[in-house]
Amino acid sequence: MPQTTTDHDAGVLPPDAGERSSGAVVPVLAFAGITVAVVQTLLVPVIKDLPTLLHTAPSNAAWVLTATLLAGAVATPIMGRLGDLYGKRRMLLASLAVMVAGSLVCAFTDDLLIMIAGRALQGFAMGAIPLGIGIMRDEVPRERLGSAMALMSSSIGVGGGLALPAAALVAQNADWHALFFGSAGLGVLSMVLTLVAVPESALRAPGRFDKTGAFGLSGGLVALLLPITKGSDWGWASPTTLGLFGGAVVILVAWGWWELRSAAPLVDLRTTARREVLLTNLASVMVGVAFYAISLVLPQLLQLPASTGYGLGQSMVVAGLCVAPLGLTMMLTAPLYARIAARRGPRVSLILGMVVIAIGYGGGLGLMSAPWQTVIISVIVGAGIGLAYSSLPALIVGAVDASETGAANGLNTLMRSIGTSVSSAVIGMVLARTSAVSDGVALPTMHGFRISFAIATAAVLGGLVLAFFLPAQRAARAAERPDPGTYTDEDANADARTGTGQDNGQSTGAGTDTGRGPGVGHGAGTGRTAGAGVPGGHTTLLATSGGFRGRVTGADGLAVARATITLIDRRGAQAGRAVADEDGYYDLVPPRAGDFVLAGSAAGHGSQACSAEYAGDGVPVEVDLVLPAPRPAVRGAGSA
Repeated sequence: MPQTTTDHDAGVLPPDAGERSSGAVVPVLAFAGITVAVVQTLLVPVIKDLPTLLHTAPSNAAWVLTATLLAGAVATPIMGRLGDLYGKRRMLLASLAVMVAGSLVCAFTDDLLIMIAGRALQGFAMGAIPLGIGIMRDEVPRERLGSAMALMSSSIGVGGGLALPAAALVAQNADWHALFFGSAGLGVLSMVLTLVAVPESALRAPGRFDKTGAFGLSGGLVALLLPITKGSDWGWASPTTLGLFGGAVVILVAWGWWELRSAAPLVDLRTTARREVLLTNLASVMVGVAFYAISLVLPQLLQLPASTGYGLGQSMVVAGLCVAPLGLTMMLTAPLYARIAARRGPRVSLILGMVVIAIGYGGGLGLMSAPWQTVIISVIVGAGIGLAYSSLPALIVGAVDASETGAANGLNTLMRSIGTSVSSAVIGMVLARTSAVSDGVALPTMHGFRISFAIATAAVLGGLVLAFFLPAQRAARAAERPDPGTYTDEDANADARTGTGQDNGQSTGAGTDTGRGPGVGHGAGTGRTAGAGVPGGHTTLLATSGGFRGRVTGADGLAVARATITLIDRRGAQAGRAVADEDGYYDLVPPRAGDFVLAGSAAGHGSQACSAEYAGDGVPVEVDLVLPAPRPAVRGAGSA
């Protein structure tokens, strides 16, 4: 099987890095994701008691939840970018360490302001999700990558579903501060497991950290999310709410202007504007709305007293157990997603997931009269969300360069967080507006619950429409194997290479690369050839490809084992490299569409270069290379 090699300024990733990755990497990273999700759900069972516990007004106590949301939204894209630049494992450990510190701060206080600060520190752990997905892309063999990313992506729901009954049990039988000691313990355990089982990837993005962009994005997100989460308390038409919305627009527009002109942006907006990335992120917002709606509605419905005529009168623990299948089903759908995506691609699994979510919410409109019915709703909606969440990182990974994985998935995770924020605000407003007073207390009504489910259904149908406009031929194979990486001008300037040329049917100067960073190549030879090219020839192919593949042979027609195939773009920069297998087959995916030169070389042979056009629409392009006998007089035909 062809090997994958990656060189860059931070070091060298051994050719068999993907194959040698420990089998413990995936469960350890998924456990980190579950730990992060526990933090998000930790206080749900005691939300109604927070004003009493913290000796403050309900509007002030709500900041304990809002602080975590805002910090998570800010940290997610920033930590993803820092991971791309300085090491994803390092930043994952930093995220978990900050979470542990925040948990301990909360565990030892009843003061509102200190509690808010601790919860904000806990929110920084949200950056672990895109970091974990990035590590998986770097370390996990491609045949396991789809299901691995699916498990990591769905860990948010898994952790939330499992944490709800566990937190309810602790809150009913122990001091509520024990919740924070428990989250600190999970964080420490996750850090230890990460140190033991997760290697640090050598892959680094070029450039520096965009501090101005980080401050701008942070300010814009805070200005946007604050009125979304607090608008119902402040009034949607209040000067504060409108002022913050207006400020968010100004700040984010200025931030976008800066990012487009920055040499090393925090978020590559040009990449984000690609159809597959933009539509995936917009669909993520819709899935986030749908995901949070069920978490807001079902626990309240289950715990409302039966005297209301529609409440199910269950305890906090039973309510948590009824909703727990939501997370469990999300976890169990990860292998199912891998099978669907392998056959049809992640776009199809995203569409299927959204259809299942819509069925769950639509059926839920008439299934709210018994606890067992809420379990059915949780199972169906959980299965749909599991499929949808599993598809999102695969779509993003398949559309961006390897060096942008952390930042791109961080932005995608942020889009989901914005969706949950919008869901919380809108459904909270609906339930408040439709509430009825019983024994002097305002309680949500069944009418409000049904409107909330209808809103979630409308959101997921909107996401379904967006998913249909995603590129139709996004094969899972392209999303599940390592990307060839990005070879930048900075790297190109550091290299000494001789370029490509022709020698009248003889060997071609394929170039000698004495610098750093050939990008990533990978292979899985298929045995299918198309006879594309002759020694020294210059053959142009119209590619409709998810990558180039073919066979390297010598002038005698025999396979050339372990030949090096170098991919060079139109600027002369190296865009990727692959090593053929023992039978001469190679498989190499370009980082983008365009015109490329594939240069083959091997010890004991001359070199051949062949130009080919890559259109990137899902059909592999066959490019065979025939290496001539060496000519001592020809220079520049060395190994790439």
